[in-house]
Amino acid sequence: MKQLVIFDSNTNRNADNWKIINDAVMGGKSSGLFSLKENGNCVFSGTVSLENNGGFSLLRNRFAKIVPNKYSKVIIRVKGDGKRYQFRIRSKIADDHVYIAFFETSNEWEDIEILLSDMYPTYRGKRLEKPNYSKESLEEIAFLIGNKKAEGFKVEIDSIILT
Repeated sequence: MKQLVIFDSNTNRNADNWKIINDAVMGGKSSGLFSLKENGNCVFSGTVSLENNGGFSLLRNRFAKIVPNKYSKVIIRVKGDGKRYQFRIRSKIADDHVYIAFFETSNEWEDIEILLSDMYPTYRGKRLEKPNYSKESLEEIAFLIGNKKAEGFKVEIDSIILT
């Protein structure tokens, strides 16, 4: 089966494409951190705060355009903390909206499979009256935590692959 590796921590040690965006952009007090472990995995961790109408932290990775129309799903290899996260994709950097899917983590390494056709469009947390992801273009992936509660979080990301 054909696959396309978007990120593999064993071969891609470049942290430059990863960026944290916290709710501080809206006055919030959450703090997310990104780091690379010696074993290669990237770690997205921090604290979500509800102060000042806050409540989220996001880790994103932007890259040159991919046309994922030959693929049906994304497989994310992660080790989480038992919390719920959101996986997000953006067709074009210029788009306001993103396509999302929620996933639950455990304290073990696991492969999370998300059908691309199930990813639905949102803007600032509101579902849009638009079709689900069409697989025409892909320029950004992201992980977001925002469970409407103050909490610490930590998820390790090993790989992100389209199949």
